[in-house]
Amino acid sequence: MAGRWITVGWIGDIPQLGARVVSSAEGDIAIFRGSNDEVFAVYDRCPHQGGPLSEGIVHGHTVTCPLHNWRIDLKSGDVLGPDEGCARTLPVAVKEGVVRIYIASTATGTDG
Repeated sequence: MAGRWITVGWIGDIPQLGARVVSSAEGDIAIFRGSNDEVFAVYDRCPHQGGPLSEGIVHGHTVTCPLHNWRIDLKSGDVLGPDEGCARTLPVAVKEGVVRIYIASTATGTDG
């Protein structure tokens, strides 16, 4: 599926163990920064009941949804047991401090 890379800002604009939100045609995207400066991007909806993952607590490579404490692996999007589900992740690239995410084109052929 075709898509494009978009620049979302500087890594320093994302707090360590925190998130920033960017909008796309398919919904808000949460950009997370781990304590080791690794950056992750997931759509800002918990697979359980749509809670805002960007408002969750980040620990290691996971975020805990603020609504019902579901834990999501930020690398894969997988919900960690005993719950089941998956949040949509996006590819991330960081070069010289600039964070970019890859947005796949929608079925109608427009970029997000």
